[in-house]
This record gives sequence, C-alpha cells and structure tokens, in this order.
Amino acid sequence: MLILFDHGTPRSVARWLHGHTGVEAIARGWDRLANGALLKAAEEGVDLLLSTDKNIQYQQNLKGRRIAIVILGNSQRPAVHGYIDRVIAAVNAATPGSFAEVEKIFKDERSGATTKRPALLRCLKALQDGD
Repeated sequence: MLILFDHGTPRSVARWLHGHTGVEAIARGWDRLANGALLKAAEEGVDLLLSTDKNIQYQQNLKGRRIAIVILGNSQRPAVHGYIDRVIAAVNAATPGSFAEVEKIFKDERSGATTKRPALLRCLKALQDGD
C-alpha cells in the first residue's frame, strides 16, 4: 500500500509499517495543497493518507473517496510511538474510502474506565475518592 504522510505526520512511523511504502507530501510537491486539493491529488495513485488533521472529516466530503484516511491523534513522535500498535492496526485494516482516527486510550486501573482524554480520568478519580 502506498501511504502519503502529510506535513504533520511523524516520518518515523514509516519504520513500523512493514509491507507498505511511505512518501511525504513535500516529496511530491503537495505540502502546500489545501486538504481538498491534497485528497484529489492523492487519489491518483496513493492508497492511504496518514494525517494529523483531526478536522479533515468535518471540512471535506469524504463520501465516495477512493483513498483511505487514518488520522493520528497527536503529531508528536513520542506520543504516537506510545500507541504505534493501534496505528499499525488501523493502516493494515484500511480499505478504499475508509476513515479511522487513532488516539492513545487512557485507562483508570481502579475503575477500568477508558477515555481518550486523561482529564476525564482525573475527574473520575476525584469523584471516587470523594474529593
């Protein structure tokens, strides 16, 4: 699968995506394209867009697109490496036109509650502790 890394995606993710080929938007001269133009250009030969733009699903009509899109919840390399197994799974499961957003999941050990936002777990803990 040919994967396009947008400008905010940590390039180091490519080393875990075995069996796939990664190319950066800048290498194709697409680093200055707006999302709509980037998606249109990428659909001509790219299988998947790996991006950190969480708003793309709200700004673009993704219905009928041939390119798969995987959105990373963070653009910081150490953070993404912390949930790289979920990124790999999302990329490997991608099909033409699919959309997935991958973020770190935080789990409260005592209650078993999970969330994408650690602040919610702190609130839950405070309620449980009677604070």
